Amino acid sequence: MTASHSDSLVVLFGATAGAYGAKLGSDERELILLVWQVVDLQNKKVGTLHKSLVKADNLDLSDQCREVSGLTPEGLSKAEPLDRVLQQFSQLVSSDLKVLGRSSYTLCSDGQLLIRQVLHPETSKKNYLLSDCFYSFYDLRKEFHTCYPSSAAVKDQTIKTMAEYLGLGTDEAEEDFGVWQVKTMVAIIFSMLSEGCNHVFTEPETVKHKYETGPCSKSETVDSETVIRARGLPWQSSDQDIARFFKGLNIAKGGVALCLNSQGRRNGEALVRFVNSEQRDLALERHKHHMGSRYIEVYKATGEEFLKIAGGTSNEVAQFLSKENQVIIRMRGLPFTATQEDVLGFLGSECPVTGGKEGLLFVKYPDGRPTGDAFVLFSCEEYAQNALKKHKEILGKRYIELFRSTAAEVQQVLNRYMSTPLIPTLPTPIIPVIPPPYTIATGSIRDCVRLRGLPYTAGIDDILEFMGDATGDIKPHGVHMVLNQQGRPSGDAFIQMKSADKAFMVAQKCHKKMMKDRYVEVFQCSGEEMNFVLMGGTLNRSGLSPPPCKLPCLSPPAYAAFQTAAVIPAEAAALYQPQALLPSTRTPQASAAAPPAVTYYPAQAAQLYMNYTAYYPSPPVSPTTVGYIAAPPGAVAAAATATHTPILPQPGALVRMQGLPYNTGMKEILSFFQGYQYAPDDYNGLIQLSDQARSVLQAPKEWVCL
Repeated sequence: MTASHSDSLVVLFGATAGAYGAKLGSDERELILLVWQVVDLQNKKVGTLHKSLVKADNLDLSDQCREVSGLTPEGLSKAEPLDRVLQQFSQLVSSDLKVLGRSSYTLCSDGQLLIRQVLHPETSKKNYLLSDCFYSFYDLRKEFHTCYPSSAAVKDQTIKTMAEYLGLGTDEAEEDFGVWQVKTMVAIIFSMLSEGCNHVFTEPETVKHKYETGPCSKSETVDSETVIRARGLPWQSSDQDIARFFKGLNIAKGGVALCLNSQGRRNGEALVRFVNSEQRDLALERHKHHMGSRYIEVYKATGEEFLKIAGGTSNEVAQFLSKENQVIIRMRGLPFTATQEDVLGFLGSECPVTGGKEGLLFVKYPDGRPTGDAFVLFSCEEYAQNALKKHKEILGKRYIELFRSTAAEVQQVLNRYMSTPLIPTLPTPIIPVIPPPYTIATGSIRDCVRLRGLPYTAGIDDILEFMGDATGDIKPHGVHMVLNQQGRPSGDAFIQMKSADKAFMVAQKCHKKMMKDRYVEVFQCSGEEMNFVLMGGTLNRSGLSPPPCKLPCLSPPAYAAFQTAAVIPAEAAALYQPQALLPSTRTPQASAAAPPAVTYYPAQAAQLYMNYTAYYPSPPVSPTTVGYIAAPPGAVAAAATATHTPILPQPGALVRMQGLPYNTGMKEILSFFQGYQYAPDDYNGLIQLSDQARSVLQAPKEWVCL
């Protein structure tokens, strides 16, 4: 039993099988020792000193642990497991309190690491239930500094430095490990209780029992010293899972924000806001701790980043999230005609929604059209679990996906859709910087190799060094790095070799060879397979999957709609120095098989070519196939004046439509855009159209869609 003003302290000391001192708990090692003693604050008496060894699942002790503690795996193998030791702890403390005539107590430890970084994380992982006494404790270092302000800073304090400051003559070598620490801590407490100090223990540290959800406004001020970024999370992780990973540390209300990618799906990252910088610093010590079988990276982040993800301005969202301690479920894939009654009927009576219709929030575009997403509130975990069992059940003619969600995710999704323009327009024209035309291999000849598992920091120079002597067998412009949908390196690359035999030799020689700290897989493939991936398709054990769109206007390397490129004259090209556009080519080390003047990726171009395929790259794309820079208005105007080839005007005018029904015709598209201004006739010369489409576009009207 504990109280805010306890009449007794339980001085507690512990050690793990790994790091000791300031790094206690940072290596995720298990507890192997607990030592404690009850202190009667009023009568200044002590109970029996207890020492318990703890049998860890992994008895491999670190060198530091063996040296400092003197413990051995043989001795620990005979000890009790942690759950039994914790039961004994509660029983022995209660017994000692009765002997001393006391009823309440609070733990007192040397710093915060034992409680926050060892006991809470380990018991959470092992699904042990900690008693309430472990959610409130005194930090002896803070109490000592409050009592003796002239002593060293709290972060620099140790049991030994506090004893030396008070002039306590204790010899660490005379006592067993753990026993000396507890006895010295008790002596320090009695000195603080002496008549000269009369220190009173009144404000204990607290550990939150449960993470509290809640909304966050963009108008709030978030201290950057309280925010971290967690990376590598399982995609199905909820805010409660993340709070459990940081068990023992106090997360601010609504302080877990799961990040979404450009498609609105979770990207494995989260921003977490703690109540103060001290908690944030402890969270950083959990870098590469594990959540299940995955290790989680933990880095510093800023308050601006947190507000960008978690902050919101919508009154509707604020009202929806105002109901506290609710479990949020996200529904995705709803029919656009679905109503509140349809959703409530789909969920059924076994999982009632909090507040009925008020517990539903449909996500809509700015013009009121539904997106197919909705968020639902449930009052307890049981109802939420019942709802999740309906994952991929049918509503209307569509299956519905259900996921756990968070208040921050609600804000992100609403912010994303509410900021979506009704009719997206293209950016300012892009000038691709490409060399004189060259051909990417096609066909079934297996004269290419695929590199998989490249470090994300690897460049073309690293690949050439990885290839070694085989660089002499690479075709000119034959190295193609593949990017993912976010424009970042995907870890894949394709290389065109001079023959199938050369490709076979490279695959045999370089397969699973190390590049930096990773091994790289090398496979022989054909030019056709390479093109499929560069155009947005996938290549795996199941075979080839075609690119997302096979229309000519969406395929960068072979864009049939623009047969003739508009060449920018030398005057305009002079605006761009070649050295500023492409890196200098790398000459491989001289060898008998490698001619010194071969370039393995696009060389510097003498002229710049307009190629509007840059507007529609179907990811993943190869940065060495199409590279681009923004064109200043002067360059575009000069190109238009100097050549007769028509080019797009500066304002964006093309609209790409995705998600059309397969039976959509020209009339349906024209009807959808009714009321918008039509395009100038100059576009007819840019885009090749069928006779039927050209007749429709040339007819009198107010707008046109391409």
